[in-house]
Amino acid sequence: MAAAPSNAVTLTYHPSSTTTRLFPLPPPPKPFSSLLPKTPLHITFSKNNPISDFFPTPKEPTNQDTIYDEDENDKPREECGVVGIYGDPEASRLCYLALHALQHRGQEGAGIVAVHDSILQSVTGVGLVSEVFNESKLSKLPGELAIGHVRYSTAGSSMLKNVQPFVAGYRFGSVGVAHNGNLVNYQSLRSELEENGSIFNTSSDTEAVLHLIAISKARPFFLRIVEACEKLEGAYSMVFLTEDKLVAVRDPYGFRPLVMGRRSNGAVVFASETCALDLIEATYEREVYPGEVLVVDKEGVRSLCLMPHPEPKSCIFEHIYFSLPNSVVFGKSVYESRRAFGEILATEAPVDCDVVIAVPDSGVVAALGYAAKAGVAFQQGLIRSHYVGRTFIEPSQKIRDFGVKLKLSPVKAVLEGKRVVVVDDSIVRGTTSSKIVRLIKEAGAKEVHMRIASPPIIASCYYGVDTPSPEELISNRMNVEEIRKFIGSDSLAFLPIDSLKKLLGGDSKNFCYACFTGNYPVEPTGKVKRVGDFLDDGLSGSMESIDGGWLKGTGDGDGVDVEKLEWKEEIKFSS
Repeated sequence: MAAAPSNAVTLTYHPSSTTTRLFPLPPPPKPFSSLLPKTPLHITFSKNNPISDFFPTPKEPTNQDTIYDEDENDKPREECGVVGIYGDPEASRLCYLALHALQHRGQEGAGIVAVHDSILQSVTGVGLVSEVFNESKLSKLPGELAIGHVRYSTAGSSMLKNVQPFVAGYRFGSVGVAHNGNLVNYQSLRSELEENGSIFNTSSDTEAVLHLIAISKARPFFLRIVEACEKLEGAYSMVFLTEDKLVAVRDPYGFRPLVMGRRSNGAVVFASETCALDLIEATYEREVYPGEVLVVDKEGVRSLCLMPHPEPKSCIFEHIYFSLPNSVVFGKSVYESRRAFGEILATEAPVDCDVVIAVPDSGVVAALGYAAKAGVAFQQGLIRSHYVGRTFIEPSQKIRDFGVKLKLSPVKAVLEGKRVVVVDDSIVRGTTSSKIVRLIKEAGAKEVHMRIASPPIIASCYYGVDTPSPEELISNRMNVEEIRKFIGSDSLAFLPIDSLKKLLGGDSKNFCYACFTGNYPVEPTGKVKRVGDFLDDGLSGSMESIDGGWLKGTGDGDGVDVEKLEWKEEIKFSS
């Protein structure tokens, strides 16, 4: 066996289990039960603010617009991005900017919750960050503590939007939460909660988390989060806030990313990607470790181990498609990963060509890598329009490939009479790829060779990515040659999964490849999210029902003295 790197840390969680990590994970704390009060405590919901009040019954969808989901949904979609800020007098405005940087992770809804004078104040809405917020709304969110969220909807054809963060009140105060991920045991959790008297008004898995927190008898608040998370299975990177604390949690497998940074004034920032830290001038410090709970308050930053860590299974698609190229995700540069994917394609699937182009924007970096390795010029053969929204009015006379033509325009001067290599990040249903090939050939290309910077997608994701059912995935029912004929290209090649793992080296075992293999680190149980289901990590209902929902906190009540707890890590604020 190869020796561990010199900076590796060996952690022992059980007497018989020793694991070597490439980054230091916090050792386990005392058993959770030792932190609980000896006498069981009874928790009830606030009379004026039952948790169900914040989950109104969904209204019927309207059909005011035509939505071109056929093309828009022909990619896996990361469903949301989260951000949390503690200790900055302009926390909500920094949240707003950070959400701008995370806009690619969700474009259909946005929200911010801030704390001022122990009151949790929220502004949420449908649309882009710049459409939801203005100076007037941000002025309603003073305070040094805030969390934010951007999201996609699960069912693209519905006008019902599930917007986070959402806020709920219970006996001991108020809590806001923003969640990225998906719980695979949601159905069984909900059934158990309902049997014990909980009332649900949505199919949101985040609502289940709030119920678990509300019925927990642990003290203080962050231990309720720990107790709730011990019952969750699947993917979750979450930020919570109370009247005086910011809490960040990442599931033990580390499916979805979450990083921590710090501004020059000492303010602590959590975000889904480092690009959000860059925009608001926060210095990247580290990832939130898989299975870690980080609590930020006036005492500083403290770390608890949620539970013993299995082998991390971070989502490889963050490097293939979801994250921005300028981000560092799971400790690796996204730009360098994508460039290397393109170089592998050029080495293992070469073809005689005159020009290399990309399907913008996600295929650009891989195309640059392919072109450099192949020694062929990279050119901009497809121009992407950045002014196309999610809705449009289609002309009465049907125009073929209308949705793709709205977004992509071929450059004849680059394509005409050329043998063209087209690099894209993935193929899902194959409908968009076939239209792109046709578009390029109609522009005069002599040959079109598709190169895909990921392995074939054969299985659905249940860990926070919106993917079609397996029956809708073209690679699940066709081999490569059949797909080539379907999309009409002269040749087609995917990134071999073995080559992908070889590139990742010793870290390859720390990534999830379920969408390429069908082997799930955490098996989904019961009904899980697919395109068209309303199971989601958001709030079903009208925006007006929660916009400006302000709750006055009542404090944490009697319980464990925080100062007597044994913290695993304590980082004081900069003076």
